[in-house]
Amino acid sequence: MMSPALLSLPQVLVVLPLLLSLPCFTVSTQPLGTNNHSQAQMLQSMSMAPPERETLFHVMETMSSDRDWRFSNPDPCMPGSFWPGIECKPGSDNHLHVTRLDFGATPNPTCKNTATFPSEVFDLPYLQSLFFFNCFKTTKTSLSMPPPAYKPAAYASLQQLSLKSNPSLIGPIPPHISSLSSLQVLTLSQNHLHGKIPEGISGLTSLIHLDLSYNSLTGSIPAQLGSLSSLTGLDLSYNSLTGSIPPSIGQLSQLQKLDLSSNSLSGSVPESLENLGLLAFLALSNNKLSGQLPKGLPKLQNLQYFIMDGNPMFVPLPYQLGRLSKLQELRLANSGYSGSIPRSFALLANLTTLSLENNRLTGEIPAGLSGLSRMYHLNLSRNMLAGVVPFNAGFIKRLGKNLDLSGNPGLCLNGPESSDSISVGVEVCGGNRSASSMQQPLRSSARAPSSLFSNFPLLLGCLALWPVTGF
Repeated sequence: MMSPALLSLPQVLVVLPLLLSLPCFTVSTQPLGTNNHSQAQMLQSMSMAPPERETLFHVMETMSSDRDWRFSNPDPCMPGSFWPGIECKPGSDNHLHVTRLDFGATPNPTCKNTATFPSEVFDLPYLQSLFFFNCFKTTKTSLSMPPPAYKPAAYASLQQLSLKSNPSLIGPIPPHISSLSSLQVLTLSQNHLHGKIPEGISGLTSLIHLDLSYNSLTGSIPAQLGSLSSLTGLDLSYNSLTGSIPPSIGQLSQLQKLDLSSNSLSGSVPESLENLGLLAFLALSNNKLSGQLPKGLPKLQNLQYFIMDGNPMFVPLPYQLGRLSKLQELRLANSGYSGSIPRSFALLANLTTLSLENNRLTGEIPAGLSGLSRMYHLNLSRNMLAGVVPFNAGFIKRLGKNLDLSGNPGLCLNGPESSDSISVGVEVCGGNRSASSMQQPLRSSARAPSSLFSNFPLLLGCLALWPVTGF
């Protein structure tokens, strides 16, 4: 799941929901529905309404055994004595109200082994943010929600709901999750949820971020998701979704991140994706997608990361990819691409990673790739490329072990850079040295024992399988 000092866009998109989930331990100075300048005096004179306080006690007792919540502090929102993992705000009714609860991540309340999802939490009338991280680990539980007819108070106020890394959270996503009319962030990632994605999620018209990744969801991607016009991030990766990518995804004009990788999606990439002009991150890896990429793909002029490894495409590499001027990572490995590497790829001045390994590419390596000054990872291994490698010694030294050309018998290195032939997996042009003869100088090296290189051909094979570093 991504230079060391600056966060890349995928990291920002991943970190953003985490930042939203960080605990807040201070009572807000902005009251709900008031604009009083005497905040300190007002807060001291307020307390939580008894019904809301009783609901909070029950939720805390269900979730955590860190303390005797009911008796350790009977006024959990009072300044100077409020609980960890809780945020309160004053309301216009002269009461303090719980607006945020965080469980699981230190220093928030830890979750006891018998904790189950407390549906009563939706009875907190002013709750805006709710987070459960690594809480439900041993006792199986489900995301239980009261029926809409019950009209829980939080259904209208909740803006962020995050249940992440809960291995014992099972069952389907409840259909009436669509009743959370103010929801902006929905994260149900790294759980064991199953079943279909409810079509009713399309009713969450305020939704900005939707993450259902790393579950066991099945069925197709609902076409109705195209109605989420405010969505900027959609992550459905690492599930068991089938069917095609609905063309309605192209209606998400605000989308910046789309991750559908590691499912069983089939068919072609819909032409409508060309409408996602703000898209910066696109991941479709490890599916069953095939055929030509959209002709309008060059319209995605904000695209920085295009990750589509592991699909049975079996078409020539599209030269149009060279028009994506902001592209930083292009990963199209293990996909049956044929033909030559387009010369247009040399126009990708911002490219840092190019992974084309294990395809059926032929012809020479375009000399223009050597001019990509930001490149730090290049893998062209296990293809049918031929000719002289066009990279000079400086380029080869800069990439180091992040340059892999092995598995292309027709390639060779010529000139001063031939001394680097072993490190990149090719032989010297015009030479007749076998892999075994190439081992000899290495066996005499004082840095490595001879046993390490006694199976050098096997090591070359392993090098071809070296994992690609990513976000």
